[in-house]
Amino acid sequence: MSYLLNFIRGFCMALADSVPGVSGGTIAFLLGFYDKFIGSLDNLISGSKEERKEAIFFLIKIGIGWIVGFVLAMLVLANIFESHIYLVSSMFLGFVLFSIPIVALEEKEVLKGKYKNIIFTIIGAGLVILISVFNPAADVNVSSLTFGSGVYIFIAGAIAITAMVLPGISGSTLLLIFGLYLPIVTAVKEFLHMNFAYFPALLVFGLGIIVGVVSIIKLIRMCLEKFRSQTIYAILGLMIGSLYSIVQGPTTLDVPQPAMSLQTFSILFFIIGGLVIFGLQKLRSVMEKKEEN
Repeated sequence: MSYLLNFIRGFCMALADSVPGVSGGTIAFLLGFYDKFIGSLDNLISGSKEERKEAIFFLIKIGIGWIVGFVLAMLVLANIFESHIYLVSSMFLGFVLFSIPIVALEEKEVLKGKYKNIIFTIIGAGLVILISVFNPAADVNVSSLTFGSGVYIFIAGAIAITAMVLPGISGSTLLLIFGLYLPIVTAVKEFLHMNFAYFPALLVFGLGIIVGVVSIIKLIRMCLEKFRSQTIYAILGLMIGSLYSIVQGPTTLDVPQPAMSLQTFSILFFIIGGLVIFGLQKLRSVMEKKEEN
């Protein structure tokens, strides 16, 4: 049963990591295994032999579900993202907005009475908004890699994976801000169809991801253990700031579209996004009961 539960966890994380909105870290948080996930990544890098062994088994079970979810998402995302950007973005807004109170309630013990730490919320939100405003997006041809574009993709990968493991802003949202979301999605899709012209860019992106994980995971674990209140306040700020990034998302497409407005916002897809989050909460309850039995 644990294999199936962890497969579902990884699958849900992959769906979140694949789209600009909620990060896979947020899904891990909502499904109640975030601390174990971060601890396993840290133990894999610097744990004892026994800790590494336990981490490998746990991460493999999560990883199988993640790979399946990611491949399925990539096969359809490139087709629908650009053609239905406002509907998809409305759903992402629902993901994030409905996740914020859930994260706050989940961590109410470390948030309550420590309201001076709200400064970290402001910093987190401001950081994401600043990145969006000073959008470094460039026209990157991922099928024909140059030194400059390679460095850009490497750095973007390292930063994006940091966001993917944090329960806050989505790594895909950062890729959207950097103007790399659709190129990377297209590259993955083309590679799955055996077009190896995109492999060098994906390799550089993957190396950036590895460097990002190794560099940040111990810091995240330390912050969660020693500065949990400040960290959770900052995470809430990242989530709040990502709302602005999602609204501005259409402006970063290959053919830029106007930012989302009340006229292009879809209340139906916004509600669907919220229902997905509440569905994940229900799934968490079921999974926890299964594990207890």
